[in-house]
Order: sequence, then C-alpha cells, then structure tokens
Amino acid sequence: MIQRDDYLNRLKIALGRSPITALLGPRQCGKTTLAHQFTEQQPSTFFDIESVPDRRRLQNPEWMLSRLNGLVVLDEIQEMPELFPVLRVLVDRPENQARFLILGSASPEIIKSASETLAGRLEFIELQGFDLSETGTDSWETLWLRGGFPRSFLASSEEDSLAWREGFIRTYLERDIPQLGIQIPSITMRRFWTMLAHYHGQTWNASEIGRSMGFSDKTVRSYLDILTGTFMIRQLQPWFENLGKRQVKSPKIYFRDSGLLHSLLDIPDTHSLFGHPRVGASWEGFAIEQAMRLIHPNTAYFWGTHAGAELDLVFQHKGHRYGMEVKFNEAPSLTPSMRIASSELNLDHLWIIYPGNEAYPVKENITVLPLKELGTIREQFR
Repeated sequence: MIQRDDYLNRLKIALGRSPITALLGPRQCGKTTLAHQFTEQQPSTFFDIESVPDRRRLQNPEWMLSRLNGLVVLDEIQEMPELFPVLRVLVDRPENQARFLILGSASPEIIKSASETLAGRLEFIELQGFDLSETGTDSWETLWLRGGFPRSFLASSEEDSLAWREGFIRTYLERDIPQLGIQIPSITMRRFWTMLAHYHGQTWNASEIGRSMGFSDKTVRSYLDILTGTFMIRQLQPWFENLGKRQVKSPKIYFRDSGLLHSLLDIPDTHSLFGHPRVGASWEGFAIEQAMRLIHPNTAYFWGTHAGAELDLVFQHKGHRYGMEVKFNEAPSLTPSMRIASSELNLDHLWIIYPGNEAYPVKENITVLPLKELGTIREQFR
C-alpha cells in the first residue's frame, strides 16, 4: 500500500481547526482508504451511506449523530444531501464533542448544499490519484501512462490497468452522473468526453465543439462543467492584464488523469503513447497536473497572446510571480515565446519542465528542470 502522508497531515490540521472537513475527489481515488487509515489511531464512527444498514442507522440523523463523540466519518455524503442542515445544527451546539469528516465524489459547486448550508464551518480538501511524491519519481512513465487512480496504477499488467479504466469510464457515465441528478445519455457524454480528449491542452472553443456534435454552445458548456465538477477535467483559466497585447481569454482544457485520457484516445501502452500524435499534449497535461499537486499554488493560470506568445503555467507565491513551460524534448532551449513571457509578466523565475534527468540554467532566472525534480520547487517555497 502506498502511504499518503501529506494528505493524512492535511486532514489532521483541518480537523483540528474546523468542526467539519470535506474530503472530495473522484470515485476510486482512495478517499475511503485514506479515511480508514486516518481513523485507525483515534475513536471514530464510520458510516457508508451507500450501505443499506448504515442508511437505516441514519433514518433519524439528528438523534443518531448527536449521541456520538470523537470523529464521525460520513462516506459518499452526496447520497444524502439532507444531512447538511443536520450537521449545521449539531456543530453549532455548545455541547457538541464530535468532529465530522465527510467524503464526496463531486465538487462544492455540485454539492451546493455543503458550501451554502455549512458556510464558515467547513474546510475542503481535494484528493486526487497518486502523484510523483507518492509513487516515487522513478515511476513517472508508469504514472503517466496509467494515471494515478490506485487500481489502475497498481494493476499487475497494462491489460489489467486498461480494463479497470474502461470499467471506470462506463460506471462513471452510466451510474455516477445519473446519481447526481444529471440526465444525459451515456453514449452522448462518452462521445463528448472522447472529443475532449482530442482537444486536451487546447483553448476551449464551444462553437467548434458544438458544431462537431450538432449541439449549441450552451449545451456543450454544460457538459464541460459536469466533467469539471466531478474532477475529470481541469479548466485552466487565462491570466490577463493590460499589457497592450490582445490576450487569450478562454480557458485551456486538460484531463486531470492521464490514464483516462489515454483510454479515450485508445493508447494501450508506452510504445503506442510515444508514437501517438498527441503525445506532446498528453505530456504537457501530465506535467501541469503534477506541478499543481506538488506545489499547491493558491491560484494558477496559463498565459497566451493572439500573436502566438504563451506560457503553460503562471502562479504566484507570497507576492512573487513564477512560470512554467512544459516541453516533451530531451534538450529544451530558450524560445522567443519564453523570453517574451518572462519579460512581459515580470516573472521572478521560469522553469522549463522536460522528461530528462539533468537540471541546468539557461539564463539568470530561467532553469531547465526534469519532471522528477518538481518537488524541489515546493521545498524552495517552504
């Protein structure tokens, strides 16, 4: 079993300062396993809301939960949204001795009751699949190909990993989305999701995708928001300010799990991946997602102008501005676009992320950095 010490520490801190902590993320990313690991060393009560006996125990939730002390875990909370106002009542009582950990498979935007009913009482932690700090940097090729879902990454063979991901996609389309009250035919959503795989790493263009599918801009936008709200897609928003240039103002679209991307692109193994025309875009999305998880920037953007200058990632830390450019190249060099971005955005440092092994400077504030050394950036910010 891969230890997830960073998340366990974040849970400890959050539950120490908030009466309710929400651990959110896609299905099968390890939320329940992590919660069980966290509860091993302390008094706790666990409710699996998809379990019939546990749902029966919660038929009178206020009476049941008010009797408990210590940590109370409510798994798959989105199955019983009526629990949110009950939790608000309980944690506001002076005699309350419990802390609540709620697990869910949809974002706060989907679980609106949580963000509205429990405002000021709730802290969110987002859990995704494994990252490089958990699997070890030497496993980056496997992590890139299979993605970070535990059962996909840890599968005994490429065939088993691919079969698991295909089953996950079917379950997500046929069960998970309908359970959220969203009525879209699974065939339609799969077609849209597959089309997005070919737009991975590109600027969102609702009109172009809508025409391809025969739907309106509004319809395809709603489909994108569903995939975003259930942690399948990341919409990386543009950074724009008054620089005297026409700048891109639509988000870029990335799959948050590279394994699902490869399944929808019909990429079964590393040999097929390296020969695929979308290998550069896949690498870009994988590197950006790893950077987001390892560095934990409060906000992150991309930057681009209509003249062609662009930067894959822009983020800030303690008043300083930094950038990243991702290159699937064994020996990346400084490009005019990088020079423009570094100067125009007044970056304190720019890193060029690549799949090689050696870090080296190319300019005073620009460094070529192997993907496996992304963690060194986080150490610099501590």
